[in-house]
Amino acid sequence: MGSRTKIIVLHMKEIIYTAIFAALGILLIVLLVIMFRPGTGEENAGIEKQYTPGIYTSTLTLNNTNLEVEVSVDESRINSIRFSNLDETVTAMFPLIQPAIEDIAEQVYETQSLDDIVLSDDAPYTSQIILDAIKEAVAKAAVQ
Repeated sequence: MGSRTKIIVLHMKEIIYTAIFAALGILLIVLLVIMFRPGTGEENAGIEKQYTPGIYTSTLTLNNTNLEVEVSVDESRINSIRFSNLDETVTAMFPLIQPAIEDIAEQVYETQSLDDIVLSDDAPYTSQIILDAIKEAVAKAAVQ
């Protein structure tokens, strides 16, 4: 009864490739578990939902011309404020309207609030009308 010794020859290249693929497989499984586990999201991150994401409009009338103020929001921020249908005739009749909305929008972007907005000295009434239209659009976006 002789014992037969079996010799197995493994190439180092095959062992390295197997170890790399096994490590990548384990990494993929861990990433999938982390990405798709229940309970992850903004609720756990402490971010409070203030707005329903989307683009909201409000209409203001200047000299029998309707202008639409468009406010774009995500869940917690006001992203953009602009006129959606501003044409050359309105800008010719009201040259300070575009600088007024840009000034208000810049202040809103910085503070993310419509309170304590400093109105332009050049066109305070126009700025107030624009601010009221922005407030109306943001009120539409607010979470109930």
